[in-house]
Amino acid sequence: MQSRLSKQYMPIEGQPLLAYTLEIFELSPDIQEVVLVTPEEDIGMVRHKMVEPLGLSKVRHILPGGSQRQDSVRNGLAAVADHMDIVLIHDAVRPFVSRQLIHQAVLEAEKHGAVAVGVPMKDTIKKVDRNGWIVETLDRQVLWMTQTPQAFKRPIIQEAYRRADESRFYGTDDAALVERMGLPVKMIAASYENIKITTPEDLLLAEYLIKRQRGMT
Repeated sequence: MQSRLSKQYMPIEGQPLLAYTLEIFELSPDIQEVVLVTPEEDIGMVRHKMVEPLGLSKVRHILPGGSQRQDSVRNGLAAVADHMDIVLIHDAVRPFVSRQLIHQAVLEAEKHGAVAVGVPMKDTIKKVDRNGWIVETLDRQVLWMTQTPQAFKRPIIQEAYRRADESRFYGTDDAALVERMGLPVKMIAASYENIKITTPEDLLLAEYLIKRQRGMT
């Protein structure tokens, strides 16, 4: 982002990016509690400047993260109450997840145990070698770009993380940890607007989408 301010705290239309994401889960009837994982030094700021002023009552825990994303998720999973049946894991910088997608992910996780969300690839995908030569043109009809939230029955994802931690395996997403146990993961359709904010251009798109939601465009 070329900024000293972490992207999850960057303001869009007067509100930090993270706040938009948290509000979606706060308003979802499918969500009973939220475990928020942040850099340890940010915990007080997030609680006093975001969670409390916005009345985000479902945020029950704010925990310190780890050195990598998977370490942070593991910390969060440890705080999930045993009576919770389904766990959703979501990127803080995806503020355009819909309540409908959250609901669908929960329903599918109840049926199948493990769910990823994503969208089909639009572009032709080439596999290249280390020197930049094309090795293969992949069939885009079977390729999906994965998003979040990913949803799991709690015992499944906790066991997947236990095994990954035991063998010091790091995957690119949470579903990969379930896949390596030999369990199937269901992919369901999300939205191309469920973007992850990673570049300055994404911020411009996010500002447009928020204005459109508010009827300002």
